[in-house]
Amino acid sequence: MPSLPDLSELSPAQKDELIRLLWAQLLKQEERIGQLEGRLKLNSRNSSKPPSSDGLAKPAPKSLRLKGQRPVGGQKGHEGNTLRQRAQVDEVINHPSSTACPDCQGPWVQHEVIDRRQVFELPVLRAQVTEHRLIRSSCRCGAVHEGCWPSGVNAPAQYGPRAKALVVHLNQYHLVPLERTCGLMHDIFNLPLSQASVLAFNSQAALALGPTVAAIGQAVQAAAVVHADETGIRIEGKLHWLHCLVTGSLSWLGHHAKRGHEAFEALGLLAGVRGTLVHDGLVGYRPLVCAHSLCNAHHLRELTFVHEQSADKAFNGWAQEMKTLLVQANEEVKQAGAPLALERQGWFEAQWERLLECGEAFHPEVKFDGYAQSKRGRHKQSKEFNLLRRLRVYRQDVWRFMTHEGVPFTNNLAEQALRMSKVRQKVSGCFRTDAGASTFFTIRSYLATLRKQRACLFECLVSTFRGQPVQPRWAG
Repeated sequence: MPSLPDLSELSPAQKDELIRLLWAQLLKQEERIGQLEGRLKLNSRNSSKPPSSDGLAKPAPKSLRLKGQRPVGGQKGHEGNTLRQRAQVDEVINHPSSTACPDCQGPWVQHEVIDRRQVFELPVLRAQVTEHRLIRSSCRCGAVHEGCWPSGVNAPAQYGPRAKALVVHLNQYHLVPLERTCGLMHDIFNLPLSQASVLAFNSQAALALGPTVAAIGQAVQAAAVVHADETGIRIEGKLHWLHCLVTGSLSWLGHHAKRGHEAFEALGLLAGVRGTLVHDGLVGYRPLVCAHSLCNAHHLRELTFVHEQSADKAFNGWAQEMKTLLVQANEEVKQAGAPLALERQGWFEAQWERLLECGEAFHPEVKFDGYAQSKRGRHKQSKEFNLLRRLRVYRQDVWRFMTHEGVPFTNNLAEQALRMSKVRQKVSGCFRTDAGASTFFTIRSYLATLRKQRACLFECLVSTFRGQPVQPRWAG
């Protein structure tokens, strides 16, 4: 660290220069300290960081829904899930008071049911073993004929479609680890099962579902509104990217070593989207020839951070007003059930322009800071300026939910599609092989799609192992 110069030997001009230099360094350090403190304040509520990164400092949940919109508890019209008696029962047990009248010891002459109570219980579960026997028959003429095995009976001892379907359902959909899946099958059904068998069943299901999942991808691509997102996933110890394309009734998942344009070309789906693509603003989506809609949940979190990290709330009051304006527009679109009238759109756009100008007045572009003459490229801008620039440049994409039919306010559908894959990674740490990852994403795409369409996933998997998978409805 350089020593302090002898101030008595400096001229007034040199002292003034030293003061200006120290003042500039102080301002720069304060700005840097503010940036570092801002990073520490980032969490899942005011940024795109996942909740798992919050640690012990996890913020209290805070809904973006306006107060008073819904009463506490079950909503009007909700059917509920109360256990109710059924008209059809499997077994009836009568409970008389005694076998004869305790007063005269005579037999009962009339019986009447005065109350009923039903107990819902599972039957004793065990594996059902069916033996197939091949018969050879001889005729008096000397001819000998043998029967043939039915389709699907291929080994001296094997598991049936329902057993395989349950194993895949547990391991791939409910994310029960291999060892515990085997333990459940043994404890409940007394059915011995190896981990290698579980993996074989998964591969068999993925192979059978490959054409169906490819067709799901093509159907998603042709939809009017498509949600896209990506997240990091570890495969063979290396970082890969899990990409998803989803609609309200279809889900497609696929992985690639890259995140942007190279992955889009290799996966071969995003380039064919011609409707509206809803995403989080990743630069790689921009070259795609389609309409774009930005996720406003991300904007609300970023605006929350800008507002909360400022000591002077009035200084960044525009951020809170922007949040309120976006939420208000979303509520009006929900109530209308359609895009807003042109007059109302114009009002919101005028308010948005006013708030953009207010924010830009507080956070102007950094043109030259006096110390970056030798640095190449653009000057580093503040987080607030970058957010405002994005909201201005892509303002049509921000407000597309208000101007176009069927475009949602957020990209939650895509984020939900990725969530269980992240849970799978937490359970196992990573996918050990690329083939294992492909198997999981193929099965997950199929089951997530059928889950949205309210199908019975277990029976869908049974049909898969019988060679005729239930096909989803293709309208996305």
